[in-house]
Amino acid sequence: MNKNKVFIGMLAVAALLASCGQNGGKTEKTANLSGAGATFPAPFYNIVLKNFTEKSDSKVTYGAVGSGGGIRSLKDQTVDFGATDVFLSDAELAEMGGEVLHIPTCLGAVVVSYNLKEISELKLTSALISEIFRGKITRWNDQKIKAINHNLNLPDKAITAVYRSDGSGTTAVFSEYMAKVDEAWNAEIGVGKSLKFSVGVAAKGNPGVAGVVAETDGAIGYIGSEYAFALNLPMASLQNSSGNFVQATDKSISAAAEAEIPADTRASITNSSNSEAYPVSTFTWLIVFKEQNYNKRTTAQAKSLQQLLTYITSAEGQEIAVKTHYASLPETVAQKTATIIQSMTYDNKPIE
Repeated sequence: MNKNKVFIGMLAVAALLASCGQNGGKTEKTANLSGAGATFPAPFYNIVLKNFTEKSDSKVTYGAVGSGGGIRSLKDQTVDFGATDVFLSDAELAEMGGEVLHIPTCLGAVVVSYNLKEISELKLTSALISEIFRGKITRWNDQKIKAINHNLNLPDKAITAVYRSDGSGTTAVFSEYMAKVDEAWNAEIGVGKSLKFSVGVAAKGNPGVAGVVAETDGAIGYIGSEYAFALNLPMASLQNSSGNFVQATDKSISAAAEAEIPADTRASITNSSNSEAYPVSTFTWLIVFKEQNYNKRTTAQAKSLQQLLTYITSAEGQEIAVKTHYASLPETVAQKTATIIQSMTYDNKPIE
């Protein structure tokens, strides 16, 4: 549970919902919305969706079921929006049954958290992480770990690697980074939302992995940074492409996004060439159908969804992101995002 309390001033949000919408004779005074997907941004979404509900006539519910579940739910048209930490490939987009838009909502980091008493400043390289999750390094006082942490009194303790059991954008982002920088990981584990590990224990969702790490002496796992903050878990400094050991902070995460981003925002920012960047940084997206007149949806639902997306990516929404330990969208990305949101249609016409 996120223990951080968010206090922000109430800013004017103009015309949040139309009073009614019609579709085939059906009229709605309010338009409730539902979404499902990534656990990684759930602490941010829980608060920003609650704020939007309080400011509008629309109740928004969100199920943190993992990125894979969010993509499937949108494809099955059982939710108004999905959420994913990894953008859909061209092949996946072709199978969705309609044009899908990617709405980046914030930036975050996948961190490597661990449970070692009296060790609060651990350094790790991608090679060390790979050997731990491939079962090659099994104890914390291994000479390879000690070589870059020579000032630490590392214990002679077994390492328990913890990974995701469910289809996960967090796993996809973390494994994409690892496969980029470590040939052995790429060959033995690979890239994907669901992977097979030869050692360690599995847990469901970011909360599950964070919980197992917090409760298991000697554990190590990859999780969304907010969950490490919430449980006060230490996070390793990771070596980036410039050779610097970097902690995940608002500044280091944002630095990873200082690159040319395509108009549809489908971009990977892991292993950034920026010397100040945290190496496992990522956008997280909400995904929606561009054409909103499907499955008996009303114009009120379409307009409410568009306004929800606008609110999340507004200055007020981004302030909430920062206060829940995510990084806000760079201005250039925010501008592209606004254009994408405004491209949504109903009956192939702009939503009004």
